[in-house]
Order: sequence, then structure tokens, then C-alpha cells
Amino acid sequence: MGRTSVLAWSFLAGILVSSGLLKAASIYTTRLDDPAAVYLTPESFPVRGDGIADDSDAVQQAIDKVGGGGILFVPKGIYRLTKTLYVWPGVRLIGYGDTRPLFTLRENTPGFQEGTGKYLFFFSGGRSRNAGSPPADGNPGTFYSAMSNIDIEIGPRNPAAVGIRFHVAQHCYLSHMDFRLGPARAGIEDIGNEVEDLHFHGGQYGIATKRSAPGWPILVIDCTFEGQSQAAIASDEGGLAIVRPRVTNVPTVVSLAPEKADQLWISDARLENISGPALTIGNENNARTQVNLQNVACKNVPILASFRESGKTVPGTGSAYVVEQFSHGLHLLDLGSTRQIETTLQAHEVTALPSPVASDIPALPDPATWVNVRTLGVTGDGKTDDTTALKKAIAEHRTLYLPMGLYRVSDTVALRPDTVLIGLHPSATVINLPDNTPAFQGEGEPKAVVETPKGSTNTVTGIGVYTNAINPRAVGVKWMAGADSLLNDVRLLGGHGTRIPGQQRGGNLGNRDAWDSQYASLWVTDAGGGTFKDIWTPNPHAKSGMLITDTSTSGRVYAMSLEHHVSNEMILRNASNWRFYAVQFEEEREEGPKALPLEIDRSSHLLFANTFFYRVISCFVPFPHATKVSESRDIRFRNVHCYSNSKVSFDSTVFDATAGREVRDPEFAVLDVTGGSLSARPKSAFTVLAGGAKVEKLADGFLNIAGAAVDAEGMLYFADAREKRVYRWSTQQRKAELVREIEQQPVNLAFDKTGNLLVVAYSGNGTVLAFRPDVKDSETVALASQAVTPRPGTTAFLPVNRWMGDAEFLRDSTTPKPSHYVSPDGTAFIPAGQDFTSGATMWGTKMADVLRAFRLAPAVAGQAFYVSNEHELKTWSFKVGEDGTLSDPKLFANEGGECVATDDQGNVYIAAGQVRVFNPAGKPIDTIEVPQRPTSLVFGGPDHKTLFITARSSLYSVQTRFAGAALTR
Repeated sequence: MGRTSVLAWSFLAGILVSSGLLKAASIYTTRLDDPAAVYLTPESFPVRGDGIADDSDAVQQAIDKVGGGGILFVPKGIYRLTKTLYVWPGVRLIGYGDTRPLFTLRENTPGFQEGTGKYLFFFSGGRSRNAGSPPADGNPGTFYSAMSNIDIEIGPRNPAAVGIRFHVAQHCYLSHMDFRLGPARAGIEDIGNEVEDLHFHGGQYGIATKRSAPGWPILVIDCTFEGQSQAAIASDEGGLAIVRPRVTNVPTVVSLAPEKADQLWISDARLENISGPALTIGNENNARTQVNLQNVACKNVPILASFRESGKTVPGTGSAYVVEQFSHGLHLLDLGSTRQIETTLQAHEVTALPSPVASDIPALPDPATWVNVRTLGVTGDGKTDDTTALKKAIAEHRTLYLPMGLYRVSDTVALRPDTVLIGLHPSATVINLPDNTPAFQGEGEPKAVVETPKGSTNTVTGIGVYTNAINPRAVGVKWMAGADSLLNDVRLLGGHGTRIPGQQRGGNLGNRDAWDSQYASLWVTDAGGGTFKDIWTPNPHAKSGMLITDTSTSGRVYAMSLEHHVSNEMILRNASNWRFYAVQFEEEREEGPKALPLEIDRSSHLLFANTFFYRVISCFVPFPHATKVSESRDIRFRNVHCYSNSKVSFDSTVFDATAGREVRDPEFAVLDVTGGSLSARPKSAFTVLAGGAKVEKLADGFLNIAGAAVDAEGMLYFADAREKRVYRWSTQQRKAELVREIEQQPVNLAFDKTGNLLVVAYSGNGTVLAFRPDVKDSETVALASQAVTPRPGTTAFLPVNRWMGDAEFLRDSTTPKPSHYVSPDGTAFIPAGQDFTSGATMWGTKMADVLRAFRLAPAVAGQAFYVSNEHELKTWSFKVGEDGTLSDPKLFANEGGECVATDDQGNVYIAAGQVRVFNPAGKPIDTIEVPQRPTSLVFGGPDHKTLFITARSSLYSVQTRFAGAALTR
């Protein structure tokens, strides 16, 4: 069948192939030669590419042949699909030809009319290990997968169809694609990492997404949306940073999910003909919701934003206007002197919209000008030293293409001012510096593996740089190129996720003796700048992932992942005029317990938008702050998410060393570090403290204390779990006394009525111990799990905090537990779940609620009991049943943290950075400032008017006007 007849048949069949789509600019116009790649050609697979034959099986065969990481090149053609195709981790599909290849779903294709999960392409986390089971979804270890220069079209009467499911992690992307969707559900669903230069036409949504597989922020850059019937984008905790979008003829630009937290950044946008609110915002009274817009041009956008819960709206300022800034969320002024959830808008009317903001991502040179280094004597075989051949190639040619391979070097590869280095897979195209390379040994100045000249316009893309472990002078990339340069899709190899061509996947931790021994993986200096996008730098052998020094040249960093370093992730020193979008920091238990993610020194004019700081679940060593700022000014933070499902999240998010002030709020929409003088913190009336009372440090020198409990006389006991110790505070001796060392790691404590101390311990399966602390060398008894039954007249001890999403929090809080641990005298019991009794772990860490909590508090049947959701920053009230089961949840306050205590007036004290106090109606009435981050709270002392506060390494107390509630001390 001829080309003309194919197009005519496609049109009549309703596939709606448009000339505009077929003529979409192809990025890779010629076939690129790579011996390690797979090519979807009729010579290798039973593929037709004519738009008529079903090519599904042939395309899947080709993807399968790529295997565990590599490239499938797809030539131009029309490939008809009839079922879901699975793309395995690390596989990249790249189209080529003078027009882009098109994957199409014919009108009314069976199986795409209803239901969910109806995808053309499913980016998978791996093949199923069980016959007959579906492939795994993408997960936090799904790296390097991509699709580029390929278009997708969905014909009519496929309303459940979705072009791509893209639930992935670092170094994955979709780029240079058009989606013609008709009435389909969406172009892409549940995305991750970054998408660039995508164009969505029609569909119910262009993008419909939840959070990425690892929970990192997601970059959407240089994309357009037109004609979606519901919204251009629907986000359910997506954490989107949207840069330079153009959206036309839709009811809503971004719809945030009801009652869900989210971080949304939009900048340099152009919105036209938006019939409903441009933004719909949920969870509006909580600090976890953060929305910021900057430089958004609007035409025929009558309502800029609406709020789901309150129904409030923010109208536009005319038929055409420019939003200089719009913000909603927690605003912190003067480094947290005042904190308020608020909505702000600065906009002005215009007679005509300004021109769209140009992209700062330079286009690649015409592929016809690329020179394949394999034709120049460069081998990429991992054995031959390619240094001389690479230097010669750079000297003689501007644009070099590196096919997949391991390019061994022994000296710096210095680029010319206009050199362009192009690879297409940074895990499979690697410039490798072997261990013990002589030129990189000993003490001396840093020496780069790849280096650009000052002020140059270099582009380096799609390449990995590996400095290995034993090269102490090594810098992966030294970048002195100018504002128009580009470093994109580059992996600074080492540590987690490292895969070396021709080798098995490397060990995660590498040579521990060489940790923190090399210079920075990426060093931008000497007036360097430019665009840095989709960079992953997790090498523990380097002192930092990115170091920016001595430059005022404009720099833009997009979708960067900095992880697993020992000392620092990112350092800015004497740097200005940089912007950071969707940057993520992660600290590991082994490599990074003492790592400072972000250090800013003598720098200015910086913007951080949608910045995530995370410590992994298995961390147990506290660390004081996520960001340290010194002698710097005009540092703007927008949408900050600082968190950990461990019990040692960063104690503060930002510490200004010059001002000597820290911000402990883990979530906020706006914080400006101006560098100017700060107002004094407003003085509280201290409605709950005794006259003249001040917070007093009682003892210090601990690792991480919590689990506070008091006996009948009000004597305080607490645990330092990792140190395997239980202490008590002696009021008479004015010191902390060691009560007992417990090998099973004591976590939480409780007392029964006759003075037995119950100890919930970490080690073992369901370990609960009991002993008499007032009797020297009293026997320690292990309590057995008992059947659940109502226990009227006894006291249940329940967790006062959990760390999970709202739906999971309410489900787990109200689910009856299958086991009770009953005290020796039968007056107290601890309900526990199967995860506790079985010793279940998550990522190697026990997360049972009685272990994850910072305290167990006594609960009485029929009375209110308060539980804080540390993750969602909310505190809820429940009723307690006679078997310890909670019911009837009601949101008490949009504040949450590590612990909750109540006094006999019904006031509620929440450990949330400071101790924040609410009256019985849930209104804030007081703040008790503590020198360190509080972890557990309990009322004690002879009159129970002493509020004891455990705070990481120290113990504090303060006298209160009111005693602790009699049955909840």
C-alpha cells in the first residue's frame, strides 16, 4: 500500500493523523550508529510501521531485546498498537528520521473503553518473577528509562486510554513528543523526574499524576497544553515545578487534589482562554500545601485561583494581565519571627501579553553534523586508553557523538569553547577514570576528568562521568562555560544506582575507606554558569555533589538529585544569580548521617523552587539542619518540603549562622533570607506557663532521647534507644540517673498502677519488657502477646504520633490491633499490630506504630485522645474504646509533629519544632520555645505542673500554670 493510501485510510478510520503531527520537528533526523543499540527495523523484527498492521508484538520483542538498559532506536513510520507495551528499567526509546515515528491507537480499539490502567506504554520497575503476574510498577530504583522524539496519537472512542505511564525515578525523562488525544483520559499518567518539550492536544487531561516513584519533585518544562476537557494537569501530591508552559482553551490549568498536600511552582507561563479557575487548590489551611506562581501572563483568565474547602476565589485583574507573583501557603518572615498561612497576589493589567519567555535549553546541532567518535579511533571498550584519541577528536571536530560504551581516560579531557559532546544514555555511555590513575593521585590541586574553558558555549549531554574511588585529586566535571552552555542528562557515577557498561551492577557503597576523599563531582567556578538539567550526583567518594564558587554568571539548575555524600551535597560560595528548580537532596544512613545538604556562603540573588530534603527511613543519628546560610543575602526559598519517615528528620530546615537563627518549620511556601536586620520574635503572653517560668536545660550528652513517661509520683523516665539505656530525672539530685541498660533497645515507656515500668523495645519480634525501676536489680520480665478483649477499668497506652498520609493515618489509627501486651498487675495494656509482633521491616527498618511513635500516652475509654500526623502536619482527636481501639476521628488542628500532651484545662501541647499550644477548640494560644527540637512531652513533678521535654541530645523542663490531665500524663 502506498504512502498516500495509508494516510487516506488512517483519516477515514478516525485515527485523526494530522499533517501537523506528522511534520512535528524531528530532533534526531538521521540514523545514529551504535553497535550496542537495538534498531526497530523489518530486518530484525516483524514490524511494518505502515499504520495498518498490528506492530504491538514486534515492538515488545525489540524492547525485550534491549534488556536491562540500553537504547531502542525507532525509525520514522506509523506503528499501530492494540495493547500495552512494557518498557523495562534503563531502556530508552529514541525516534529518528526526517519526521518523528508515530505510535497510534486505532479508533475503538478493544480494551480501551473503560476502566483504569489502559496504557499504550508502561514504564516498568521490572519483569514479574511469578508467571502470570503483571510486570512491576516503576519504583524508587527505576533509573535511566526514557522516550524521546516519538509522537503518540489516540483515536476516537478510546476514553480510558492513556499514552504513557511513567512512574519512575532519577535520570528518566520524556522529551520532544506530541500527544494527539481526542477524548482519551490523558497523555501521560503518574510521572517522574522530568518531562520536556511535550505538546498535548485534547484529552481529558494532558498530565494526570500522583507523586513520583521516590517522592521527589517533578519538572515539567517547555510544554504546551490545549483543549483538555477537564484540566491541563491534575496533580495528586505531584510536587510539580512547571517552567515556561503555554496553556490554551482549557477549563483549568492545574487541579490539585482535594484535601491533599502538594507543592506547585509555575513560572514564565502563558495562559489563554481558561474558562474556569486556572488553579484549584485543596488542603488550604495546612502548611503542606504550597503554591507559588511567578511571571505568569494571562489572557481571558477571569479567575486565577479557587480554594476547594472554603470556596474562596482569587479573580484576575482584567482581560489581560501579568501575575508578578501569587503565593499561598505558610509564609515565614524574618527567619520565622512570624509565621502565617496566607494568600498574596501581585499583578498588573496589560494591553497585550508580553512575548513568551525563550527557553534556556540550547538546541542540539543538526545531527548531520555529528561525528561518531568510533570513526576517529576512539574505542569505548573499557580497556583501551581513549584519552589521546578523544583529545584529537575534540581538536578536529565541534560536535562529537559517543555511542554506548566505556571510554577509559587517564588525563583531563579538555573541551574547546564550542565543543558539543553527545551521548544518549548516561549509564551506558561513560567516561571512566580507573582507580589509581597516576595523574590523579597524591595531594595537590583538583584535577578534572572533563573540563570546559572559561566563557564557552559547551553542551555535554547524555554521558556518565565516573571517577571511581581511589583518585583523590579527581573532579568529575569542572565547568567554567558561560550562561548559554548546557550540561544535561549527566550522571556523576559512584554510589547507589551505579551501572557500568560491561559490568554487573556495582555495589551501592563502594570503597568506604575512600569516602569523602575526592573533590566535588561537579564544580562550577571562575564565572561559570549556564543550564544544568537532569543531573544525578550520588557519589560518596566526592566531598560534595555540586560546588559553585566565584561566579555571578547566570545559572539555572533543573531536576537535580544530590544524594549520599558524607560531608555536603551542594555548596555555594561567593555565587550569585542562580535559580534552582525541583532539586532534591537525600541522606543515607551509612554515608550521610552527618552530611549537610545545602551550604550557602557569601552568596546572593538565589532562588530555590520546589526543594525537597529527605533523610532515609533507616537513619538514626540526629542532624541539626538541612540548610546553612552564612553572610548571604536575597536568598529566596519557595515551596520547601523537609521530611523523613525515620525518627530523625532534620531538626531545622534553615539555619542562618550570621543571624544565629533557625527555621524549624519543615514545610513552607515562602522564606526570604534578606541578609538585613531581623525583627525580634514577638513575645508570647505565655498563657499556659507559670509566672516568670523559663525553659530550663536539665541534662545533655544523650544521642536521641524520647519515650517519656512518669510514675505515680511524677518522676520522669525516658529512653535513649540506640544507646540501649533507660534514664530517670532525679529532682533531688538534679541529674539524670541511669536506671538500666537494655540490650533490646528501649524505645517507649509506660507505667502500670503498681509501679511496673513497661518497655517497648526495638530488637526481637514483639518485645515488651517489664520491671520495677524502684527495686534494685529487679527481674526483667518479657510480656507475652495476649488475645484482644475489652479491658474496662484499665488503661491503654497508645502512640501519640504517626507518619503517613491522611488516608493511611486514619485507617491505621482506627484499625483494631490483633494483640495486647498486659502489664504484670493487669491495670495497663499496650495494643500492638502484626507488624510489631512479627518484627516486620520496611527498607530494613521496623515501623510498627509503637516503635515509630515518640511516646505512648495513657488513654481512657470514652475520653478524647489526640494523635499527631507528623507527615501531614495535622493533629486529630479520637474516642477510645475499651480494647484500646480509636474511633470517631475529627481534625483538631492543622499542626502536627512528634508528640502531643494535654493539661487539665483541655489545652493541647504539640511538639512541632517548638511546643505549640492549642485551646480545647483547636485555636492556637501559645508557643513555648525550646533550644532544641522537642521530641516527647509529658507532665510530671510532684504537682504534675512540670512539662518535661525531651529534645534529641538534651532534656528540658518548664513550669506550667496547669497540671497535666490526670489520666493522660
